[in-house]
Amino acid sequence: MLSRSLLRHHGDAEVGDGLVDFAVNVQGTAPPLWLRDRLADKLGELGAYPSAAADLRAREAVARRHGRRPDEVLLLAGGAEGFAMLPRLQPRSAAVVHPSFTEPELALREADIDVVQVVLPPPYVLDPALVPSSADMVVVGNPTNPTSVLHRRETVLALRRPGRIVVVDEAFADAVPGESQSLAGDALPDVLVLRSLTKTWALAGLRCGYVLGPPDLLASLAHGRAHWPVGTLQLEAITACSEPAAVDLAATQASRIAENRDAMIARLTGLGVGVHTPAHAPFLLVQVPSAADVRERLRAEGVAVRRCDTFPGLPPHHLRVAVRGAEHVDVLVDALRRVL
Repeated sequence: MLSRSLLRHHGDAEVGDGLVDFAVNVQGTAPPLWLRDRLADKLGELGAYPSAAADLRAREAVARRHGRRPDEVLLLAGGAEGFAMLPRLQPRSAAVVHPSFTEPELALREADIDVVQVVLPPPYVLDPALVPSSADMVVVGNPTNPTSVLHRRETVLALRRPGRIVVVDEAFADAVPGESQSLAGDALPDVLVLRSLTKTWALAGLRCGYVLGPPDLLASLAHGRAHWPVGTLQLEAITACSEPAAVDLAATQASRIAENRDAMIARLTGLGVGVHTPAHAPFLLVQVPSAADVRERLRAEGVAVRRCDTFPGLPPHHLRVAVRGAEHVDVLVDALRRVL
């Protein structure tokens, strides 16, 4: 089992000044102008505490976006905050499906909760039969980071059992055209869906997300939470990004990501680099010999990529690269050609 320090490693640690960033899965370096204007208009209100009315407006916007009720929405300071809350549900044994984002396992282990790693073999497709029947919580990503695998919603729903809570990490679901296979709109008594707004809208520095689920589970998650946990600018960003115009823009961007991903796969495979397909997320899992050495040599060439030996279940010859446009991919391909 990996150390907690490795579980805590994230792609931002790979990025440095002057490096072309393929390590972090955020789209762009700053929010779009219309969103920046919305946030700037709220700066004059920062002398007041975030209001209950603003919180309700944000929850109502999220609820309308997913066809849910406002009391089925809990706003978060980033999706990672939702994972940190999971121990409050007091599971006896939590099964975490890997390879996947490591923050849920880290949060559960640090709370001394028994964690069972369910490691999927290649091609990393979810098999509910691999999850122990004793697990009263199951955490799964969809689409999954870093494999870019999109599980069928019927397969995720097959994880449900009496007395079990299913937690679905949909941090990248809005980057999937049509949000195919999402459970965000399903009001189920035993399913929690976590969403992030930081990736699509370049809000990683503001920390914006939410969790959808039954009110009783959301109340348990929020128990003991600090007062005013989500700030005024975060509330405005969540509201703005959940409105119909923004959802339409995200859908357009998802289609562009899919086009860029297909083009990027073709260019990488043309170099002889192995790419795990089918891929559905705004990142790709690639295979290269001596991945650690390749990563360091790419860094020397001015390109940052994500190491993958920190993901349980992945052998050491993997790297993760964010999907980017042709101009940036030119830089990556040229560097790989020199390095390989």
